[in-house]
Amino acid sequence: MGEEDYYLELCERPVQFEKANPVNCVFFDEANKQVFAVRSGGATGVVVKGPDDRNPISFRMEDKGEVKCIKFSLENKILAVQRTSKTVVLPEKRSLKLLKSQNINVNWYMYCPESAVILLSTTVLGNVLQPFYFRAGTMTKLPKFEIELPAAPKSTKLNFSERDIAMAIIYGQLYVLFLRHHSRTSNSTGAEVVLYHLPREGACKKMHILKLNRTGKFALNVVDNLVVVHHQDTETSVIFDIKLRGEFDGTVTFHHPVLPARSIQPYQIPVAGPAPVTSQSPVPCKLYSSSWIVFQPDIIISASQGYLWNLQVKLQPIVNLLPDKGRLMDFLLQRKECKMVILSVCSQMLSESDRATLPVLATVFDKLNHEYKKYLDAEQSYTMAVEAGPSRSSPLLKRPLRTQAVLDQSDMYTHVLSAFTEKKEMPHKFVIAVLMEYIRSLNQFQIAVQHYLHELVIKTLVQHNLFYMLHQFLQYHVLSDSKPLACLLLSLESFYPPAHQLSLDMLKRLSTANDEIVEVLLSKHQVLAALRFIRGIGGHDNISARKFLDAAKQTEDNMLFYTIFRFFEQRNQRLRGNPNFTPGEHCEEHVAFFKQVFGEQALMRPTTF
Repeated sequence: MGEEDYYLELCERPVQFEKANPVNCVFFDEANKQVFAVRSGGATGVVVKGPDDRNPISFRMEDKGEVKCIKFSLENKILAVQRTSKTVVLPEKRSLKLLKSQNINVNWYMYCPESAVILLSTTVLGNVLQPFYFRAGTMTKLPKFEIELPAAPKSTKLNFSERDIAMAIIYGQLYVLFLRHHSRTSNSTGAEVVLYHLPREGACKKMHILKLNRTGKFALNVVDNLVVVHHQDTETSVIFDIKLRGEFDGTVTFHHPVLPARSIQPYQIPVAGPAPVTSQSPVPCKLYSSSWIVFQPDIIISASQGYLWNLQVKLQPIVNLLPDKGRLMDFLLQRKECKMVILSVCSQMLSESDRATLPVLATVFDKLNHEYKKYLDAEQSYTMAVEAGPSRSSPLLKRPLRTQAVLDQSDMYTHVLSAFTEKKEMPHKFVIAVLMEYIRSLNQFQIAVQHYLHELVIKTLVQHNLFYMLHQFLQYHVLSDSKPLACLLLSLESFYPPAHQLSLDMLKRLSTANDEIVEVLLSKHQVLAALRFIRGIGGHDNISARKFLDAAKQTEDNMLFYTIFRFFEQRNQRLRGNPNFTPGEHCEEHVAFFKQVFGEQALMRPTTF
């Protein structure tokens, strides 16, 4: 398999620690995500490393027997060591205060540091779980719930292990994941993962079932809100996305793997040692090894090799593995690093080889603009709330977070549509249809269309001499009125004479002040268009000659300058009986320039009767 087929990979820079051996014991602290390598019970050293720790922590402690567990408090302030089943030692002398106690028979426990919830397994069978929530030094008892076991067990012994349970935050909600090795329904073969939603308030509820369609040894991770299920026997993994549409039976939603099962991308372990020795090739890492231990949310540890990895999802390979573009977009829009991949998918759909149909493109544009609109609405609500000022009823204002799923018009214009319109091999009717489909989608979500998209449509129509279509688009207001658009139309007058009137009509509809229209045209170097416009409304006797001559000179078009200069000479003659400019018009510089370029003899002579 090529690299483009693997959609899961181990991170490039793992945490390295001393391998587990008879002298060196390895422990992992899930709260701080730290690995402890304890040599000789700590007497010959303890080394602590975490994914974000630039400098490992090293220290020694007295060997007072086998260490069963060792952890730091948050921010590495207090060390706790457990050597027997009933005692925890703090090497530094500190006084402890009992805040709260609960009498409960516990088989085993599990803690989720991200949500500060502990889960206790109670009862003889162990399948009644009691959660507690910690916050600011207080402990809150949440409603207990029962995990449905595969079938009524014959024995009354504990047959429910913490190995089959995981806790993770998925899409901002806390879930308890139960790996059920045999389905409860007799007609279904294979294991399944049952997701129980554990809210802060209210009862825990069974929400999703992930169908694995196989049996054997499994391990669970959660990466980028995806549930990853590793299968040791086949050395492959599958991913599930609970946001994608599944089969709902009225109570729970059943999900199948998003993609075909694939192995994690092969990983090479670099050979350590002095430089001359390390020239030998790296050693392939044994994936899905029996020595692997998986921790939530995304950690894989190989104690025998001395590595801690974060598992990662690769989005680009998924593009080719998920042919349904609508489903692909639903999947990508939920991922953290999705923007450039989505833009590449859009470009791919507009390529000659993989050209998508208009209905498929419409579906994709609608999905993108749905996310875009949600963000715009949230941003608008935030702005209005800020302007309204703080109130007792409104909670603390938080600016909406712009995720990579928000692809605005400038993203689509810059990375997709602009390049697409320049493709010579594309049928122009398809190009225009795609642009109009994107504009239709924006309109459907009541998103104001940026003028540069309309300009792209007009330029494409003009390029292919489709003036009748341009006229229709403007006549039926398919293209929204805007000043930049009106200026673009004015510039088209030489190719398409009706464009002049279409432009003026648009500016009038926009209730644009006449002098503003002139300013806009001059700023776009449309000097003749500005002059024609001002003559059209009968204001040419009062305009500033200097302003028009300045603009004409800036175009560096001498013949244009000559035309404008001659126009004002004629105006002077008509109004004052003399073509010369008065000192108050401040046109001396332009008269000098005219003489320099065309000679003094080109100046108009006063007409005498």
